[in-house]
Amino acid sequence: MWIWQAITGALLLVLLGVHMVAQHFVAPTGLRFYTDVVAYLANPWIFALETVFLGVVITHALMGVRAIILDLAISEKADLLLKRVLVVVGVVLFIYGVYVTGMIAF
Repeated sequence: MWIWQAITGALLLVLLGVHMVAQHFVAPTGLRFYTDVVAYLANPWIFALETVFLGVVITHALMGVRAIILDLAISEKADLLLKRVLVVVGVVLFIYGVYVTGMIAF
């Protein structure tokens, strides 16, 4: 799992960089207003990129939570339950995030 956390960490650097450039450095005023964000997210490629960014953030964060809890030396049974709970939490967060972003964009 630590390999996946390292991969998602590297992806976070790339995706955060793209997000910051697109949201703050390319915008004429330095910051996009609500109408600008709606128009920006209406582009299917941008929506997909932001969705991937959301998935990577959630995955990286929940793997970090798991790593911290594993430092408490929990049992294998508790680890299995923890994995299942974190997967459910991650899926719910991802679906909610895509839903909200989709409501804004479309």
